[in-house]
This record gives sequence, structure tokens and C-alpha cells, in this order.
Amino acid sequence: MNQELMRIIDSICRDKNIDRDSLVADIEVAMTGAIRKHYEDAEEAEVVLDMAQGEIKATVDGQPIDVRVLGRIAAQAAKQTIIQKTRERERSSIFEDFTARRGTIVTGSVIRSEGGNLLVNIGRTEGFLPRSEQIPGETHAVGDRLRVLVLEVREQPNQVKIILSRSSPEFILRLFELEVPEVAEHIIELKTLAREAGYRTKVAVASIDSKVDAVGACVGVRGSRIKNIVEELGGEKIDIVRWNESSQILIQNALKPAEVQEIALCFELDKATVVVAEDQLSLAIGKRGQNVRLAARLTGWDVDILTPMEYSKHLENLEHTLKQVEGVDDVLVDKLIVFGCISVGDIDEIGPEPLVKELELDPELTERLVEECGEEIIRQEEEREAQEKAKAEEARVAAEAGHEPKSAATAPGFVADTTTESPPDETMPSTVNRQPLAADDTTTESPPDETMPEPPPPDEGATPPVTAATEEIQASEPRETPEPAPTESEGATPADERV
Repeated sequence: MNQELMRIIDSICRDKNIDRDSLVADIEVAMTGAIRKHYEDAEEAEVVLDMAQGEIKATVDGQPIDVRVLGRIAAQAAKQTIIQKTRERERSSIFEDFTARRGTIVTGSVIRSEGGNLLVNIGRTEGFLPRSEQIPGETHAVGDRLRVLVLEVREQPNQVKIILSRSSPEFILRLFELEVPEVAEHIIELKTLAREAGYRTKVAVASIDSKVDAVGACVGVRGSRIKNIVEELGGEKIDIVRWNESSQILIQNALKPAEVQEIALCFELDKATVVVAEDQLSLAIGKRGQNVRLAARLTGWDVDILTPMEYSKHLENLEHTLKQVEGVDDVLVDKLIVFGCISVGDIDEIGPEPLVKELELDPELTERLVEECGEEIIRQEEEREAQEKAKAEEARVAAEAGHEPKSAATAPGFVADTTTESPPDETMPSTVNRQPLAADDTTTESPPDETMPEPPPPDEGATPPVTAATEEIQASEPRETPEPAPTESEGATPADERV
């Protein structure tokens, strides 16, 4: 039985990753407490677990005892103490283990879903994958296996909470390390990364070995390596950008597949003004500004996309504004443009101090330049507001003008209809009494002659009156061509004599 106890102790230490000596010490403490509970008058109690011999030696006040004589209550107390100590040891071991594995990828299976949040079995414990750390558009059923990143480990009073993630940019880096051996061996270095989970990711890579192509190694033969990463991410697009120490070249690479014509950098504002052709504008900006937004995150520059016409307009406005200040010539304007000031807004935002320090300009002249640029911005804002108000007024007038003719055209027709024909409820009640009438009962319905008098019977020789209905019937019936009346030469009676 002692050998069986030793095997159980070894199994617990192996499964829960607990130190053997620590578990043995906890068992000795628990059994000592049980002996004190059984021998309440004992002054000294001691328990020694001999792992070499597989024996338990217990003494009370120096006298050896058999632990099997302890009662059920003492044994139950020892059991509870051992379970509590073992759980504490296991919780501490889990915390240390996953703290060391933070930032690495683990594989687990979905246990259950709670309001969009997932509980994932990751081996010795469960991990928590919140909805905010999931890739948008992905759905996982119970039992699905997935790779997750250990994002954070928190130690709580009763458990260790492990936060998992699939939307973190670091998840992409770890996937590259798993799929691309050169990245794991640090031959290829992932310099920077910008990600919008579920949509697109840009990765800047560089190689320390001139014989290894960084982009080609990450893509793989016929895209085999990058394809595995894309499938793991559920079809998320990944752009691999070649790293360059030059910010201009890096920005140009980051904006691909769009072709860049010119790039102007303003180091004071960390702003890059990029000029692209008209047909490349939408490609450079991307869907909902995604391409330029990711390029800005990847390079660390505030990227502004302009067309050649807009770029020229900014420069002309800047030159016109600066030359209104006395003492400004073409050389000074060129210096400011080379410094990265493309518009009056750039100069107003930079302020006079950097211009005086970097370009060695006269402080008074610089103050006037910045002041003039600020006034120009105010004028532009006022013009823009005036244009917006004018457009709103034109739209209002057009709406009113388009509404009045419609009402004027429809109103007379509606009035004419109400006057020429009475509505049905004025001539006949909407409900009619359906009861049979008596022979002398004539008051339940109004006779026709009360609402409209019946015309008198026409004389036999009289011509019936012409009404609108008669005209319509006559117009629809074929007319006979009347015989021509005889002229006076044929013996016809003149009109005066007939009368």
C-alpha cells in the first residue's frame, strides 16, 4: 500500500506540475494537524513521510503511533488540508507557467460560448477569449480547434485568468515565426507591423543576409507560406513590404500597389505629403481609407495624399500668401518648401521657433509670415462657410420653387372636381336600411326628385337638350354627312323668308 501511495504522489506531481518535496511537506503538515485534532491533549506531534522506504512515521510526545488509528474526522480534516494545499500549488504553477509563455501561440479547443466570449481548453487550464480579441466575422462552434495568443495572465484569489487573443498584431508575428523558418532563426526580421484584424495587414520585413530575399522567403514557393497564414486568419489580406531606412522609400513601398510621383517630408510635424496621379488616387487611399491608414501606422508618418492639381494649388496659395509679406523672395519660399511646408496650414502649425532655429530666419520676419498664414487660413474658412451657406440657400430656394408649381397645378383640379360632382355621402347615406318596406311606408329613403328634380317629358317635336354626355355619345358615334343645302339659284327660299 505504501508503494501505491508513492505512485499516487508521483502521478499528482507530474500531472499538476508540482514539486514533489513541496507536496510531501504539505502531506506531513496535514497529517500532523489531524493527529493534533485526534490527540487534543498532546503537546508535541510529528509526522515524517519516508519516500525512500515508503513509510509514514508519526509520533505523539515522542511515542510512535499508527496513523491508522486516527478517526474519520481527523482523516477528513487531513484530506481537506491536502486538497487545499494541492490546489494552491497547482494555481501557482499555472500562473508561473503561462506567465513565461505570455506572447506565444497555444492550441486549444472551444469548450463553450457565453455571449460571444469563448472559453478555450488550452491544456492544464481554460483560457478566456473575449469578443473584442476575436477576428471580426469569425464564428467558432464548440469543439473547434484554433490557435490563440496568450495575451495576458492575471492571478485572482480563486483562479488564474488567462486572456487569449486572435486580433492582436503580435499574433501575426508569431504565425510568421511558425510558418517561416528564416523568421524563427532571426535571418529575416519583421521590423514593423500594422493590422486591422479581419481586413488587412501590412508587414515590413528586412533580411540580415544579402543572399536571402526577405519578401520572397515570407511568401514562399507559389505563395505556400503566406497562404497558410492567410487561411489561419480566415482570408485576411497580408501585404509584405520591403523595409528601407529611407522614410521616402519606405512610404512609397507601404502605399503599394499605388504608384507615387512625389513625396515631401516635414520632420517637424512628422507629416508626409504624397502626390499620386488621378487614376492612382483611389488605389492609394484604399477602401474607406484603409491603405493609407495602414501605411501611416507602418511608417510612423502622418500621410496626406494629394493629386498634382491639389499639390500645385497648395504651393501657389503658399507662394502668394508669403509674398504679401515685405522681405520675402523666391529663395525664402523655396527654403520653406524644401523644409516640408507645402501649405499655409503647415507654417501656422509649425510656428516661428522651429523656422528660426532650423532655417536661421529673422525672428520678426518669421512672426509676420506665421501671422499672415494664420490670417489666410481664417479667410479660407470664411470663404468655405460662405460657399456652404450659399449652396444651402440655393438648395432651399430650388426646393421651394419645385414645390409651388406642383401645388398650383393640382389645387384647381381638385377644387373643380368637388364643385362639379357631389360626393356620394351627400346624395345617399352610407348605410341603407335593408328592412322590407310597408305598402304605405315611403319615408325611409329619399325619392330621387328630392335631391335632383326630374326633367319634364320632352315634347314630341322639341329638340332634346344637349348635355356633356350627349356630346360624348355623339362624338363617339359615326356621323352622317348632311346633304348640301340648295342655293338660291336652284330655287331655295332665302333665310329671311323662311323665318
